[in-house]
Amino acid sequence: MKILKKNANQSSGSLSWWQLSLIGVGCIIGTGYFLGSSIAIKMTGPSVLLAFTLAALGTYIVFESLAKMTVADPQEGSFRSYAKKAYGRWAGFSSGWVYWFSEMLIMGSQLTALSIFSTFWFPDVPLWVFASIFAVLGIGVILTGTKGFERIENLFAVIKIAAIFMFIILALLGLFGVINGDKASFPTSLGDFFPKGAIGFWTSLIYAFYAFGGIEIMGIMAMELKNKEDAPKSGSTMLILLTSIYLLSLALAVSFVSWEKFNPDESPFVTAMASYNLDFFPHVFNGALIIAGFSTMAASLFAVTSMTSTLAKDGDAPALFKKKKGKKRNMAALSLTIGGLITSIILALVMPDKIYEYITTAAGLMLLYNWFFVLLSAKRLLQMSSFHKIKRWLGMVLILAAISGTLFDQTSRPGFFVSIAFILLIFIVILLIRKKWNTPTKNDRRLA
Repeated sequence: MKILKKNANQSSGSLSWWQLSLIGVGCIIGTGYFLGSSIAIKMTGPSVLLAFTLAALGTYIVFESLAKMTVADPQEGSFRSYAKKAYGRWAGFSSGWVYWFSEMLIMGSQLTALSIFSTFWFPDVPLWVFASIFAVLGIGVILTGTKGFERIENLFAVIKIAAIFMFIILALLGLFGVINGDKASFPTSLGDFFPKGAIGFWTSLIYAFYAFGGIEIMGIMAMELKNKEDAPKSGSTMLILLTSIYLLSLALAVSFVSWEKFNPDESPFVTAMASYNLDFFPHVFNGALIIAGFSTMAASLFAVTSMTSTLAKDGDAPALFKKKKGKKRNMAALSLTIGGLITSIILALVMPDKIYEYITTAAGLMLLYNWFFVLLSAKRLLQMSSFHKIKRWLGMVLILAAISGTLFDQTSRPGFFVSIAFILLIFIVILLIRKKWNTPTKNDRRLA
């Protein structure tokens, strides 16, 4: 892949490529994997392994395109800035605000999930108390600044990987008969591998993609790399590590327990270990769930606060949210994030469960719409070989397959239509304010 333009004024950050890889692991491994994988297994059975493999391939293609654009022209706004350069101000505006709203809505569900996990140990404490505590802690992480955020996410990444490896080791001990429990059973036919058929497999793709959500945060953090050309290597390393531990742990989980026994409200790893009577295991994994959910929530807080600043810098948000020169933290943008977070918590706690589930499903889909737009932007901003053009098309097909699969699942289908409604609402706002926008500047043109 040949970059059309090399930016000569690349500011130097402080991150090494491997540090960004570790931050990526910390930002990505969350409840989408620890809990959402149970839903995927319930929908498609052992073929969840193929679903996660395809999701990993699609994620790699998207991040590769994002990383290549970062190498060519590092931008604080990452995917939003590249959408603007490729298609104009309307694209940058919509991409940025779609991301902001989707992350804020998802954070409400994350805080609710964290609160529910916490009641495992403290059943009599109201959910709103835990939600408030985790929200304050998340804001505290952001107040530590970029350096503090990096260190905390690195620590969380190590803890989450350690929890997964603990399950893998215990499962292997069970596989070889060192500890007593259910014996492993592997699919022996195509029907066993795809018990719900093609439709079940199709509907599971969205949950496999959710488990990789967070690469857009890596795109934003790539600005902190010492050498921006290391962005592709950082992403590749992160995805190889992530995909390897995902597939190995899921393969062991579906081997020990029949897919019908998995519960969408329980981590598949707790279900798989249930027959081994390991009293400590549910407690350890509940702790891992809390750490996973909290770290992805903190990463989202960091990303949306940064996104607010870049939107304001480009005139797509009120000027008061611009980061002031010499200031380590943008308190105005953080205040907007806090306001959105409080609103999200209230909505999560007072809205009927089904309605809020539809909204958060829609928010997750909106993140994939941004991934799709990354690939559309790459078409205009990067000069590609035939091989990379094929990869780009493959990535777009995989994302569309995950999105369209929600139409075949009655629990996900309403979320799809809600996501379309959100997109239409943003475009209506664009139509109302576009007359106030200035003529595009040179910065809105191609990288060429």
